[in-house]
Amino acid sequence: MSIITILLPIFFVFGVGYVAQRFLQLETKVLSRLALYVLVPILVFRTFYEQEIDSSYGYLSLYMLGLCFTLIAIVSILSKIYRFTESERCGLVLSSAFMNNGNYGTPLILFLFGTVAMETAIVLMVLQQLLMSTLGVYYAAKGSPDHDGFKAALNAVRRMPMVYGAIVGLLFQYFNVPLGTIAGGIDLIADAAIPVIMVTLGMQLRNITVKSIDWRKLSTALSLKLMIAPVIATGIVLLMPVDTMTKQIMIIMAATPTAANTTMYAIQFQTEPQNVSSATLVSTLSSLVTMPVVIYLATTLM
Repeated sequence: MSIITILLPIFFVFGVGYVAQRFLQLETKVLSRLALYVLVPILVFRTFYEQEIDSSYGYLSLYMLGLCFTLIAIVSILSKIYRFTESERCGLVLSSAFMNNGNYGTPLILFLFGTVAMETAIVLMVLQQLLMSTLGVYYAAKGSPDHDGFKAALNAVRRMPMVYGAIVGLLFQYFNVPLGTIAGGIDLIADAAIPVIMVTLGMQLRNITVKSIDWRKLSTALSLKLMIAPVIATGIVLLMPVDTMTKQIMIIMAATPTAANTTMYAIQFQTEPQNVSSATLVSTLSSLVTMPVVIYLATTLM
């Protein structure tokens, strides 16, 4: 199966969400909250309940932290060179340091490698959500003069249902709690999570309005997110004793577009919302060109 035939079904689902929102004008926050607070936590619960925890989880955590903090460091250096304000620096962090491995990356890995790779993809999704709900909220709030970044990040963590799903799944596994007949119901809800979050991303993209573009900031964000990030990821994973498929997944995930949630944070705290929104929209469209290259290199050179 060619890379393009893998990407087309994904963008078809995004397109369905985009067109549906164009004509139906649905309240995307409702659908997003349904996915965030119900579907995805149950998907995460099932994953952590069924899969044994091993050393690879630690390596995945180190990878996520290393990639995120390296990108933030690069943004800080570029911000000094470009003489960006603190708000502009924080907006660039939101645009380039957080990957969309939920709406985009996890379905992509499913199409590429099948269900055997979903454990790794979902663990990365949980770790990314944790980073976005801490560092992402921190930088969004820090870029706004009206909010305390540290306090806002703590409040966001307490409202993270995905993490609670992981914790409950681990506890159920550790104490060997049987699910009985409700396992079928859990499977139904968990299997619905990926299609719903994909449609939701399409709807969110339709709601993004780009009035004016700062091309220097946008080009910087796109370069960091779509090109520099997978290079950094490659350098990190080469040092890790994990299997080849896991390395490929980590590199491909790093090349996914700007996370859609960062747009919501930017709007909420008024931290460069126009630039962050532009990065989310344009990076998603641009990934049609960049992602096949990354997938080809990751799957042939690793």
